[in-house]
Amino acid sequence: MHYLVGPSGFPNFGDELIAATWLRYLARTEPEADVWLDTHSPGPAQLLLGDLHPRLRCTDTLWRLCGEASSDDPGEVADWVRAAVDDPGLAPRWDAGIELLGRTDVVHLIGGGYLNALWPRHIGLIAGVAAAARRCGASTAMTGQGLVPVPPGAADLLRALAEHVDVVDTRDNPSAEMLDRGASTCDDVFLELPEPAPVRDPREFVVCLQSDIGTVAPCSLAARLLDTMRAWGVDPGRLAVVEGIPRVDRTVPALLESELDGAEFHPFREVWRRGLPVAPGQTWISSRYHMHLLAAAAGATGVAVSVSRGYYTPKHRGLIDLGSGWTFSDVDDSEPPARPAGSGFPPDVLRRCRALKRSVAEAIYGPRPAGVVEPATVSLARRLTLRSRRSSLER
Repeated sequence: MHYLVGPSGFPNFGDELIAATWLRYLARTEPEADVWLDTHSPGPAQLLLGDLHPRLRCTDTLWRLCGEASSDDPGEVADWVRAAVDDPGLAPRWDAGIELLGRTDVVHLIGGGYLNALWPRHIGLIAGVAAAARRCGASTAMTGQGLVPVPPGAADLLRALAEHVDVVDTRDNPSAEMLDRGASTCDDVFLELPEPAPVRDPREFVVCLQSDIGTVAPCSLAARLLDTMRAWGVDPGRLAVVEGIPRVDRTVPALLESELDGAEFHPFREVWRRGLPVAPGQTWISSRYHMHLLAAAAGATGVAVSVSRGYYTPKHRGLIDLGSGWTFSDVDDSEPPARPAGSGFPPDVLRRCRALKRSVAEAIYGPRPAGVVEPATVSLARRLTLRSRRSSLER
């Protein structure tokens, strides 16, 4: 039995995509295995992801335990979750879920940017993974993690918790350097990039700007977007707006409704079901990390807008350093960014990253069974060092 842990079901396009990547991988390699996904929103997650693996079920045990801690202090949360997993009598409402954790073969904290100062309680998830493995002898992994900004005073705690995890993999260099566990690879999505949506007449420009994280007011983001559109001579009839989180990513374009007559709108529901409306040659303006990632992988260029220096700047910089070809823009810049002229990730970068992420997957779940056909998608990265009870990889 495989037990995945991640923030699915909010919904958030990037978080759902990471979970979907691992579920598709396991559906190809281990379709008969029982797979559980522990997430804060198990009902919506089951509906969004339930058809991706034939034996998927969702629960929320570790997320509930993190929420039950008596404070937001990461150390206290970690101690509480560890104690509850070791002694389910401390948390009898979730003893059935804790008992399930004790029967797993692999406990896998899937990737994303949710173990950091923005959500300090989530660090208890790592403690829960390690404690569960102690109970049952399961293999443990945390992959594609973005751990910055680190909660104040919690760096030593994160390093200590990671020492109890067999496979430790980060997606950006600041996170890898903080853990001192080898070089970063890349986001989990590079294991299997999804197909773009079939678009007969793709729009030349695409926008995805959020209003949920950072200190920049939506009106300031809207003014920045309008200045950029005017500087580039963007005709709204050649523009599409993409939603990564329902409602949250409508706020900024809604403020410019009178200026966007003729623009297409692609809600989360459509994007999730059909794929991103992305095509080579497009120019994107995106604050969302996974929109940057997928558009660049499909051959589109763009501007990565950081709405949070501590959180989004390292994420976007990591993709640019990998070779996305995008330009970076801080929302406090005084002038609109120049329109970029690139073509996304080079094919050789995508191939390297896919190979590295496949190595991560095999370190966790073992070599792919004979006869498993790999999808035709591609991926990126650099250098990987993994410690695993199953294997020791250094490339």
